[in-house]
Amino acid sequence: MLTHQKNLAPKPSGASDLVERYRIVRSATMGFCAALTPEDMMVQSSPDASPVKWHLAHTSWFFETFILAEFVANYQPFDPNFRWLFNSYYRALGEMPEKKLRASFSRPPLDQILAYRTHVDAAICRLLEQTPEDEVQRRVVLGLHHEQQHLELAATDVKHAFFTNPLHPAYSSRPDPRYADHIAPPLDWCSFTPGTPAHPGIVGIGMTPDPNMNQEFSFDNETPRHPVYIAPFRLASRLITCAEYLAFIEEDGYARPELWLSEGWDVMRAEGWQAPLYWRRDTATPSGWSVFTLHGFRPLGELSETPVCHLSFFEADAFARWFGHRLPTEFEWEFAASHSPMSGNFLESQQLHPVPAVSTSAIQQLFGDGWEWTQSPYTGYPGYAPLPGALGEYNGKFMSSQIILRGGSCVTPASHIRATYRNFFPPATRWQFSGLRLARDGA
Repeated sequence: MLTHQKNLAPKPSGASDLVERYRIVRSATMGFCAALTPEDMMVQSSPDASPVKWHLAHTSWFFETFILAEFVANYQPFDPNFRWLFNSYYRALGEMPEKKLRASFSRPPLDQILAYRTHVDAAICRLLEQTPEDEVQRRVVLGLHHEQQHLELAATDVKHAFFTNPLHPAYSSRPDPRYADHIAPPLDWCSFTPGTPAHPGIVGIGMTPDPNMNQEFSFDNETPRHPVYIAPFRLASRLITCAEYLAFIEEDGYARPELWLSEGWDVMRAEGWQAPLYWRRDTATPSGWSVFTLHGFRPLGELSETPVCHLSFFEADAFARWFGHRLPTEFEWEFAASHSPMSGNFLESQQLHPVPAVSTSAIQQLFGDGWEWTQSPYTGYPGYAPLPGALGEYNGKFMSSQIILRGGSCVTPASHIRATYRNFFPPATRWQFSGLRLARDGA
């Protein structure tokens, strides 16, 4: 299991500092894998997921391909075949195996993948100890955030793999948290009036790229910072709970076409959705439902006050319409989050599931617990430019048919998230820890 990691954002203040940050992030990935067997790490249970063994190799591939092969003279790759075998989607670097075939990679064996990580780690640390040029340090920082993305993906992929296993094993051997006695505070509304008297509604959104690396890290899709207009709005004080979502189900929310976007209705009917992913009808429980978690199946009653998660955008949007409100825009969310402390239930807490909100008048759960669907499509900001070369495929090529999520989840590393972070997935995606917060017009 993961041990508690220091909340050190992988932002370099020098090459020696970056070596330590590199070791912390890479060891966190291996810490998560400590509870898994080699067989666990071979499973690919859906087209969205990847085997954990592949995550371990691909993150090492990233450092080898984009840093060691380009900046180390006469670098000898660990295995020349790995350059194409563990490529994910970088077409500029050549072909790669189909994603759906990743579970067929019984070879190379796990011990060779671990040796690959050790090889890459030693080479990266040697390079950093030589005080390399700024571009090397920038790419290492990018690689560390890429690693943290894949650590979160590994957690979501393991959950799906264990859910599809007929034995429904639990990932965590720790006693799981029980929340039956916790009551989430009543849903309240927090008002926001963006802008200034001189410029009502006009605020800055996003990050400004800093070539000198003197600011917090950001991906290219978070830039450039630019002005937007945001009318006065309100955000719900907390995330929507399982109990509140159960009410939507019990009022035939999945059978009312007026609540659904046309594509969402078609997808929901075709897939047979009747509840969030990981909910299962269970007549042995008072609520009639059980929920699969990384601690195994639990009666919904034990989790009723926790935020609902594993919703598609279509389900989140339908719930918001049923409730009489809407989802926030990504700009509304960022404006609210930029004025809130960046704390919450992240991977390091080892809760591995959203936790109930606490009784407070302040807005809660903006960070951690569950990714929050917004109503915003994933597009580039005005003046957006992808990174040069193959790295430009990291984000920009996906700016089509995707919806923005904000805030991180209970399996997001704490040092990976920030108010400007833009996650994105197709609207039918459900295997992520994705939930919702309501919004409404007017202050």
